[in-house]
Amino acid sequence: MISGPIASGKSTVAGELVRLLRLEGFSVALADLDTIAEMALPTLPSWDWAHGVHAQLVGAWLRTGVDIVVDEGTSSPAEVQQVLDQVPEGTDVFHVVLTADLDASLARARADSGRGISQDPAFLRGDHEAYSQHLPQLPTSLRLHVEGEEPAALARGVLARLLP
Repeated sequence: MISGPIASGKSTVAGELVRLLRLEGFSVALADLDTIAEMALPTLPSWDWAHGVHAQLVGAWLRTGVDIVVDEGTSSPAEVQQVLDQVPEGTDVFHVVLTADLDASLARARADSGRGISQDPAFLRGDHEAYSQHLPQLPTSLRLHVEGEEPAALARGVLARLLP
């Protein structure tokens, strides 16, 4: 599970981690909240709805026998718990918590034309402030600060902790 504020690099790190895990011979599914939401655009009922579908998808993938599910898109304890409620009993969960600087996140968001409202500094600031309030309550196996690090290096760091 990879959690972080908007534009912290969750999707990029998750994608690289999936690539590395597959190179190690694992069958891997990637459950990406943004992809779930995009499936319903422009008529997405709400982000709460997308989070619910996302959590169900994580659980469904875990019940298929795939070796590893990389889940990315949560940022609050409630969102994390929604996913965990779908995880089959006895499943090991490794939770990577990303932190990021607001200005760097804004630059990443503005560099992505598909970002929409997350390019708005006030919106992004509100998201980052809410995330910082949630940090103490998030279950954490590994916390990484993304600034100054290449996504591939971050993913290698996660892999090293997953497969010691």
